[in-house]
Amino acid sequence: MSFDHALPDPDRHAAFYDGVVPKRALAWVVDTIFVTLIVAVVTLFTAFTALFFLPLLWLTVGFVYRWVTLSGRSATWGMRLLGIEFLDRTGMRFDAGTAFAHTLGYTLSMAFVLPQVISVGLMCLSQRGQGLSDMLLGSVAINRAG
Repeated sequence: MSFDHALPDPDRHAAFYDGVVPKRALAWVVDTIFVTLIVAVVTLFTAFTALFFLPLLWLTVGFVYRWVTLSGRSATWGMRLLGIEFLDRTGMRFDAGTAFAHTLGYTLSMAFVLPQVISVGLMCLSQRGQGLSDMLLGSVAINRAG
């Protein structure tokens, strides 16, 4: 069953998708900075013992950051700053379950080069600017209304 009719049509409502791909890239940079700052604070509070498991800490903080922020308003802090948000396949904002699934897909695609390259390629070439996780879930990133 397809819910594509619930999402803004990229031909008739192009303003929803206008400039979203570069905004997503900038939002990713902003979010990476936020995660880095959180990891740095945690590392300080652990008297630098967190350095022994830094990759696991980074992965965990990044996952929780994305899941919590996407669950809240269907956008990470970087996305909010740049005026974009996610919609699920029914045209609604993400709930906690969809945010978890999207974050899991993002995390898995970031763990391997080929899925990440495919995801970026899909964002640049697909009509709705959807990445790999978006394609699998039927979600889209759009310009936030108002």
